[in-house]
Amino acid sequence: MAQLELNGVVQRYGKHTVVAGVDFQLEAGSIACLLGPSGCGKTTLLRCIAGFEDIADGEIRLHGAVVSRAGLSTPPEKRRIGMVFQDYALFPHLTVEQNVAFGLGRKPAEDAHLRVRQLLATVGLHGQGGKYPHELSGGQQQRVALARALAPRPELILLDEPFSNLDVGLRERLSVEVRDILKREGSTAIMVTHDQHEAFAMADEIGIMYEGRIQQWDVPYNLYHRPANRFVADFIGQGVLLPGVVAGGTNVEMELGRLISDIPVECSETCANCDDGCDVDVLLRPDDVVHDDRSALQAEVLHKAFRGADILYTLRLASGAEVLSLVPSHHNHAIGEKIGIRLDADHVIAFKKQPHHDHA
Repeated sequence: MAQLELNGVVQRYGKHTVVAGVDFQLEAGSIACLLGPSGCGKTTLLRCIAGFEDIADGEIRLHGAVVSRAGLSTPPEKRRIGMVFQDYALFPHLTVEQNVAFGLGRKPAEDAHLRVRQLLATVGLHGQGGKYPHELSGGQQQRVALARALAPRPELILLDEPFSNLDVGLRERLSVEVRDILKREGSTAIMVTHDQHEAFAMADEIGIMYEGRIQQWDVPYNLYHRPANRFVADFIGQGVLLPGVVAGGTNVEMELGRLISDIPVECSETCANCDDGCDVDVLLRPDDVVHDDRSALQAEVLHKAFRGADILYTLRLASGAEVLSLVPSHHNHAIGEKIGIRLDADHVIAFKKQPHHDHA
């Protein structure tokens, strides 16, 4: 049975619909992420799951029991949910150990003490129990907040933008650590973020949210390589859409040459095979465009972003269209230089050309 189940969940403020009919299921022990731009409804949806917001339609179930539907809402403290907030919400006058123990409520002192010690070791804060929150770094405070949420062994952990107050390098490292901690504890968790690197580092499955709806619920690999629509294609990773024409079912003719797919070309948003002669926009990722000095196809270097092992080049084709290419950094070319490129993509992500695009 799913640990958490949402069926047709709608939430409104007055006449403004913030969550517009969301369905998904989360299995026990799974880590999910709601990912999307600001204002897409992801934090509101998390608050509905926690019981801080009522819903206007649909239902939310925990372990098969309905906890929210229109006119009915189980209070947050009865939902057995642990919450980790953006600002950690630690008690400044309590020690680290007391903060973690606070989550345990009225457990016998001996049991509580053992659980707190175990958790501090689990989150990498062994021996830090006597300190106060202000004596810890941001990353350590975040771990204390996680330990406090985990202490009573809740059925579900909710994390609301948990790393947004930390610097970028620490965010990615901590998201991998937090994932390990949740997996060791066997926790089921949902995180909300607008940062796809965090989402990819943390989650088993990700729901991309936009305008109150889940656009695609999938594993990270599929979101990147098989986006369901233009919004997901644009939001996840980097890439450009270039025009092409379907030829022979598995091929697309483009300015960059012929792109050969290992399966028939499908137009993602219409879920139908694109017929021969069909005008499409093809998504090209930076790793689909390969630098090749022997290639007759030339492109001009417009911009370059050095990334250590790689350089991300923005290249201009003869038509004026631009593509991105990720190239090992020992191939260091000057802006304005022409370099040889070729396509190397094993499947084609195509969207049927929208009529108004033709006369842009």
